[in-house]
Amino acid sequence: MVGSKFETRDPYSYQIGFNSYHATEAVKGALPIGQNSPQKPPHGLYAEKLSGTSFTTPRSENKQTWFYRIIPAASHSNFKFEHNENYNFKSRAANFHMIPNQIRWEPFDLDSSMTFRGGLRMVAGAGDITTKTGLGIYIYAAGKSMENEAMYSADGDFLIVPQLGDLDIQTEMGYLYVRPQEIVVIPRGIRFCIKCPSGPIRGYILELYTGHFNLPELGPIGSNCLANARDFEAPVAAYEDTDEDYTVYCKFDGQLFSTIQNHSPFDVVAWHGTYYPYKYDLGKFNTIGSVSFDHPDPSIYTVLTAPSDHPGTAIADFVIFPPRWLVQEDTFRPPWYHRNTMSEFMGLISGSYDAKEGGGFLPAGASLHNIMAAHGPDASTHEQASSVELNPTKISTASIAFMFESCMMIGLTDWGLEECRKVQKTYNKDSWLPLKKYFTGPKLGRADLLPLNNGKENGNGNGIR
Repeated sequence: MVGSKFETRDPYSYQIGFNSYHATEAVKGALPIGQNSPQKPPHGLYAEKLSGTSFTTPRSENKQTWFYRIIPAASHSNFKFEHNENYNFKSRAANFHMIPNQIRWEPFDLDSSMTFRGGLRMVAGAGDITTKTGLGIYIYAAGKSMENEAMYSADGDFLIVPQLGDLDIQTEMGYLYVRPQEIVVIPRGIRFCIKCPSGPIRGYILELYTGHFNLPELGPIGSNCLANARDFEAPVAAYEDTDEDYTVYCKFDGQLFSTIQNHSPFDVVAWHGTYYPYKYDLGKFNTIGSVSFDHPDPSIYTVLTAPSDHPGTAIADFVIFPPRWLVQEDTFRPPWYHRNTMSEFMGLISGSYDAKEGGGFLPAGASLHNIMAAHGPDASTHEQASSVELNPTKISTASIAFMFESCMMIGLTDWGLEECRKVQKTYNKDSWLPLKKYFTGPKLGRADLLPLNNGKENGNGNGIR
């Protein structure tokens, strides 16, 4: 079967395609014909432009959308700062704890008293929001729907990975219904509201300060596989016309501000353009793997990427480890032991992860292996995978793990390091200190080595007695 099996039916219709030019209207004739800003737009609407890039960004990367709405977004009172210590999402080196150790968290708590906005907690980050460089990593946990309120981030694009509970998301462009094993991207500046139709919600967020997500290049793979462009879904226009007060929250430079307006922020009757939210079913990811020997680099599991200025190096990659077949011969099949010039933050949506069969890495938990932090399979996984009979095996049939990978050194917030009270103090001790020595060669120490002296001592150039 292609696609995930969901308990809840998606109630909405969508436009399909990644980076496509979409046009949609909730009232017939609301989209102007042949121009963007007529003197009098149809149906008494206002024309408003939303820019996701500069006007002069190359056409292949340019992201602009035209709205036709009942009242422009500018119609609101002044924003006021929200004085709440939980709303400190600043991303600068001075605000982070930079730690070289491997870090792992127990499952993060649910808080059913919160809305999505109130249940946001920053775990880690890198870079500087004010210069649009880097990323932030968050946990959300909530049990209450947002009512008569909306929020948006001026800081970056939200990539939301649900772990528990369905998200019913209303955006300026229309509705998205997002369930665990789906993801949603809400770009910078787009106003949204999240309701909890199935009960409490919990999940992970990567906020991208630098540019926007794209599909990875396929190279020799060809023109298909991994995440196919046709499987991404964008909303169709849907509006509400009310005179009720709405509170609009703005995440700006890592702080929260709010304003009140006397009309709905979701009054866009029609829109067209290339800048919009979208969702994707991870069950539609077309996995590639080795059919001969060795474990390929995990980059073959990249769903979305946000490139840096250096080709092949990402500010952020979103990578998944979905159900897949392992058929390699004479191969240690779990991920190998590794020290990486990239930082790796991992989460678990459901089930277990094949490199951590020894336990401790649980759904709704996480781990961080920062730049050059040594990591790999735990001791029990290594012992089992080194001796198991190598038959074709399907793994992760009831599980899916993911990774936020970045070229940047990731720091922890106070909440991520201490206040959440979820950091496992014995992660290294439990995972890798139990590794046994299996070496069968001669045991040598420093006393067994002579100064090299160009190898003249023994004539063979290796400097060994």
